[in-house]
Amino acid sequence: MNSLAFRGDDLIEGAIELGSDRLSWLPEEAPLAMPRQSLDEAPAAAARPSTSPHSVFWRRMAIFSGTFLLAGLTAIAPFVLYARKGFDPLEMLAFGLFMVLITAIACWFCNAVAGLVVMLTNREQSDLQFAPHPSAPSTRTALLMPLYNEDPQSTLARLAAIDQSLARLGVSDAFDLFVLSDTNKIDCICQEQIAFSGFKLRAHSEAYYRRRENNEEQKSGNLAEWTRRFGGAYDFMIVLDADSTMAGETVLRLVDAMERNPGIGLIQTAPTIIKSQTLFARVSQFSVALYGRVAAAGLAWWTGSEGSYWGHNAIVRVKAFADCAGLPILPGKKPFGGHVMSHDVIEAALLRRAGWAVHVTAALDGSCEETPPTLTDFIRREHRWCQGNLQHIGLLRAKGLSSMSRLQLLMGCMAYLASPLWFASLAVGMVIQLRYPVDWGSFFYFLHPQLSAFVLASLLSGVLLIGPKILGAVLVLSRPRERRAFGGTGGVIRGMAAEIGLSAVLAPILMVANTRAVAQILMGRDAGWHAQQRDTDGLAWSDAFRAMKWQMVTGVVFAVALCFRPDLISYFVPIVGPLLLAAPLAVWTSRRASGEAFARRGYLVTPAMDTTANPASLPASRPIEMTRPMVMAMRSA
Repeated sequence: MNSLAFRGDDLIEGAIELGSDRLSWLPEEAPLAMPRQSLDEAPAAAARPSTSPHSVFWRRMAIFSGTFLLAGLTAIAPFVLYARKGFDPLEMLAFGLFMVLITAIACWFCNAVAGLVVMLTNREQSDLQFAPHPSAPSTRTALLMPLYNEDPQSTLARLAAIDQSLARLGVSDAFDLFVLSDTNKIDCICQEQIAFSGFKLRAHSEAYYRRRENNEEQKSGNLAEWTRRFGGAYDFMIVLDADSTMAGETVLRLVDAMERNPGIGLIQTAPTIIKSQTLFARVSQFSVALYGRVAAAGLAWWTGSEGSYWGHNAIVRVKAFADCAGLPILPGKKPFGGHVMSHDVIEAALLRRAGWAVHVTAALDGSCEETPPTLTDFIRREHRWCQGNLQHIGLLRAKGLSSMSRLQLLMGCMAYLASPLWFASLAVGMVIQLRYPVDWGSFFYFLHPQLSAFVLASLLSGVLLIGPKILGAVLVLSRPRERRAFGGTGGVIRGMAAEIGLSAVLAPILMVANTRAVAQILMGRDAGWHAQQRDTDGLAWSDAFRAMKWQMVTGVVFAVALCFRPDLISYFVPIVGPLLLAAPLAVWTSRRASGEAFARRGYLVTPAMDTTANPASLPASRPIEMTRPMVMAMRSA
């Protein structure tokens, strides 16, 4: 494939003329039809070789039976208490909210139990075999990295790490690299194109760059546009995020699995988090490192060939994607209508509808990503994802979706509806208690006949909630090499205690943030599309107070309510305390110094999971500083 030639003079002229094709660096087009799929008509699912285990039905029955059994056992104490004196409407509402929440928590606990058993028995590859040392591919694969106003040096360094890893394996000729830009800020465009010119000169695989003028449909539109223009030249595509990196061995094993299993449309890896520096990011990294594989192994075990897709660090069969996964335009206005925002789960559901297998795997190391560095960045990203997931409610009616696909859509919605449900249960519980006089016996709630039932239910809920973390720790402690990488037994226990404590403190803050996001979406406010902040150190106090004002207001409201029932302080302080301190907590957790202090004391220690080459800063063909006079020229033009 031939790329367009690059000349330095073209860069300045092309940057001034935004949208110029001079800077496309593109191969010859290989068009592939990608029709939008209908929600009202289901295509006939073709018969394809099955990759789902025969026992998958019984696996699902085990998960669902365990879920309802645990939820029922946890609900016995509050149910008996209410039934003794008769349910009133508020108590019925409180109990209903509790049942919905505890059922979701119990499901994830059962999933983790299944994942632990799979990992301890080394059966994570039993359903989908990956060759330990696959031969060179006989197919063509494109690695796609979509960008939107990102730092090009760091993103291209990640792509270079993959390129170098593939080169060491001697398979560069089987892969092409695509940078698919939706960037619309002039400064970023200039930096992006300069950095890419240097990257292309040093890349072992063919490297191409394309920037869209109209970034309609955001990331999903970016990938669909590439599929329609260039997809015909490739068998597979590996979709990355701007913060993704993968080991060449992992890429090669994914391609080999797709070649050997013609009925598979998509394989989703379980990325681990790397390069976290702030305290907030270190908590996320430790959490995923400790029990992420257990959760992914459990999902793979009971979803079989009806797994999900998380939008990145996955391999996709291009022809299947083009034929079956063209996203529909939803009726109505935003935030529920219009283009599909959280496209990944829908694309997986459409592939399944057409008979293609979709697998999640926890069997591959070397799939990595980064995480938002601060609490406020995380909340901003969650708001966008919340809107996308709630949009899926309207897609539940789509004809032909499998029951597992519909369940996954519901689980995605529940991930965000859990926060307003939790908030509502707290508010209803407070209203119920305000109907009764102060009883200082309830301060020692473990001795109080009424509150003790709720405390027992809360304790059982807590066990189910932290159970997956404990199960992840059991897996690590059972493997000497991994145990040492986490700082030994003491490091695992210290890290888990710190992660549980910090997560518990941050949970009420995230509860209010997601509740507010759901409320804004229901009122018709669009979350928009903003570039992500991936590397920062510290949060200004003014920004923290501005971002956390609703959390603190909520804390004040609960604190005022407690003035009428001060005997309940010991019960509500784990909720009210973090809300009142939301801004200081956001500042503290946003600092690298805080994260380093924990690491020095042996807390939140994780293995060096970056299995690819260390992505050093890539030199561009001209210094990045050259963009400044270009930008000045554009502004004066």
